[in-house]
Amino acid sequence: MGDLFDGYGSTLAPRKTPSGIPAFDEMFGAPAHSGAAAESRTAYRELYQALAQMTQEELRGRTDSLASSYLAQGVTFDFAGEERPFPLDAVPRVIAYDEWSRIEAGVKQRVRALEAFLDDAYGRQHCVRDEVLPAGLISSSQYFYRQAAGIHSANGVRIQVSGIDLIRDENGEMRVLEDNVRVPSGVSYVISNRRVMAQTLPELFVSMRVRPVGDYPNKLLAALRASAPAGIEEPNVVVLTPGVYNSAYFEHTLLARLMGVELVEGRDLLCVGGKVFMRTTRGPQRVDVIYRRVDDEFLDPLQFRADSMLGAPGLMLAARLGNVTIANAVGNGVADDKLLYTYVPELIRYYLAEEPILKNVDTWRLEDPGALEEVLDRLDELVVKPVDGSGGKGLVVGPDASPSELEKLRQQLLADPRGWIAQPVVMLSTIPTLVEDGMRPRHADLRPFAVNDGEDVWVLPGGLTRVALPEGQLVVNSSQGGGSKDTWVIGGSAPGHVEYGQGHGVSGLVADQAATVTAAIPVIYDPQSEPTHSPHDRPRTPVEQAEQQQQAEQQQPAQQRQAAASVSPRDREGGESC
Repeated sequence: MGDLFDGYGSTLAPRKTPSGIPAFDEMFGAPAHSGAAAESRTAYRELYQALAQMTQEELRGRTDSLASSYLAQGVTFDFAGEERPFPLDAVPRVIAYDEWSRIEAGVKQRVRALEAFLDDAYGRQHCVRDEVLPAGLISSSQYFYRQAAGIHSANGVRIQVSGIDLIRDENGEMRVLEDNVRVPSGVSYVISNRRVMAQTLPELFVSMRVRPVGDYPNKLLAALRASAPAGIEEPNVVVLTPGVYNSAYFEHTLLARLMGVELVEGRDLLCVGGKVFMRTTRGPQRVDVIYRRVDDEFLDPLQFRADSMLGAPGLMLAARLGNVTIANAVGNGVADDKLLYTYVPELIRYYLAEEPILKNVDTWRLEDPGALEEVLDRLDELVVKPVDGSGGKGLVVGPDASPSELEKLRQQLLADPRGWIAQPVVMLSTIPTLVEDGMRPRHADLRPFAVNDGEDVWVLPGGLTRVALPEGQLVVNSSQGGGSKDTWVIGGSAPGHVEYGQGHGVSGLVADQAATVTAAIPVIYDPQSEPTHSPHDRPRTPVEQAEQQQQAEQQQPAQQRQAAASVSPRDREGGESC
């Protein structure tokens, strides 16, 4: 018998809610009586039995191999100015298929409601007319862009890709923490995690019937093609990246390779006559769908930031004329606004005539004077977030804040109550995680990814589990030193094209579980084939390259930039944050 779980849960002062309830442990249930050993939950039983046979040294050796593999593959992120392999813990999160079915249904419902809201927000705004939302909520959002009004994809989809962040509270209930429908990132880690975990614990993938994640690139490509302008039989899809200085660049390159499409920067695109072209060695090639990983304000210097070097002039005009689809749609950020989040249950009832399957976390709207007064009285007990923040940026955990930080926050709330929401401190559930002291409980959340092709919303089985590695830390973002876990959805029938355990050895299992890389033809520039010449066509000068690097870095959360204290990388929506 191994010693892997020796001392697990023996922390002297585990974090609890104000009412004294500890966090929900994903692997272990509460002991039947005082002094009894905790038993593993049903979904984790087989995994626990396998891990319990290991020693710490054995599992740590496997974890070190994972880190070395990630470093060799370039699966890295920047933390405090240092490029590191993205931390992957060797103990996966396990979700039984029955529970997953409910999560999947809740995510689909949420995406459908947000689709309907965005179509309404950039249209006739019936939700305002019918007093479901306050009149000023939409127009006062930082991410509401009037330039996007009246622009529709051929199949009417605005949210081709979404990431819905979930947490399990101290009572074991899954709740929605926030919605990400701008530029959600992190799926590359889901795919990469699965590939290496299938090689690390291959026998368990077969016996536990883990549902594969390798369909994601195909589902994404199909959704992008389905959104192409009308009349295009073989749409040309590209992935638009801010460039190598962006922290999520690894994901951009991986998705382009897995889908077999071109990875382009803004300077590779040219808008002529209301259409978008890509420069290639064979001359300009028409582009029909742009899966953009560039923020709205950098996309088109004619419509947004005039100094942007990350997009291409004329993209918005081409989209308005129906000659190109930009995915996800420009202006989706209004649905990410954390004040709008508090109204999503009402939006589900309004647009879908259904009751929400997944509840929100209880939230105070500080525009309400009574709510503001209560929150100011309880600042040291609550979590306060800016409505436009991402990646943990600006978040204040009251119990962990100093008196001076709380006083500064108080003044900010009084000056701009619309810009903030407040929530109780929710004890995120814990999962066994290998740290320096051995196997210890660490707080985690879950980001399922959904793909919408206009006919159906498909949810990737599992998603990205992010884990806070420091003890007691509730912020799981990589910019705060967090890591990740593979997420296993077990049980249920296998998808039609997968037979569990029928692959040939480990390589067959990896092919079943994760995506196969398809190389795209690289873009090579030929100045003679350019249809026009403009200042955007020539190579960047050193000064312009520096400006492009600075703009690419501006897409990551400010908090991470401060941590890096220099140039560099990564995160989710509105600036890609994971």
